[in-house]
Amino acid sequence: MNGPEIHVEFAPELRLFLPNGRREGGTARVATDGVSTLGHVVESLGVPLTEVGPLVVDGREVPVSHIPAAAESVCVRPVERPQRVPGAPLRFLLDVHLGTLARRLRLLGVDTAYESTDIGDPALAARSAAERRVMLSRDRGLLRRRELWAGAYVYSTRSDDQLRDVLDRFRPELRPWTRCTACNGLLREATKEEVSDQLEGGTQRSYDVFAQCTRCGRAYWKGAHHEQLVAIVERALADYAS
Repeated sequence: MNGPEIHVEFAPELRLFLPNGRREGGTARVATDGVSTLGHVVESLGVPLTEVGPLVVDGREVPVSHIPAAAESVCVRPVERPQRVPGAPLRFLLDVHLGTLARRLRLLGVDTAYESTDIGDPALAARSAAERRVMLSRDRGLLRRRELWAGAYVYSTRSDDQLRDVLDRFRPELRPWTRCTACNGLLREATKEEVSDQLEGGTQRSYDVFAQCTRCGRAYWKGAHHEQLVAIVERALADYAS
């Protein structure tokens, strides 16, 4: 690019996406080509538009379609929280690397689709659009695909932090214990007889309250790991209440 030069400043939350030499100050002088949009310029510097909130040029907010002019000063802000996703019920699609996060969102009753195999970025983007799901990923290239219905970068590699961040960003309705953590289907109450083929002898003798997935048929009961799951649910609900 060798057109009008502009000054771009990124909010601290967005600087991790910038090349190493620009992260500390979060600013850049950029020569544009005179025809590319401001959204294109921001993405060319490494920041996915899924993470970009208001774009402020010389004190006024502009759309991503704005064509920069010479000497403009641009402030790139992060998405506002809680982030609203208009036009569809709030539900998510996670890529192959976010299996633990998917199970935890389902535990909380959040509609969460998950691909346990790598089906490729084009297929993930197409599913996001077809089902109107927010794509959650740590893959910046995937989040830049234009076919996406909506998307969000998962900032942490730790599942606890990932869950906390997604819940804080989107504030989905929580309905714990209503979804199958294996397939995302809805759960219903079930009798011991209905799920007896999935129970070992000790479970048969020790438990009387069961649920079953209406989609895949998997049985659930308050087994050995129940306290750990309760702790996850209680932390999420407490964060919502605070």
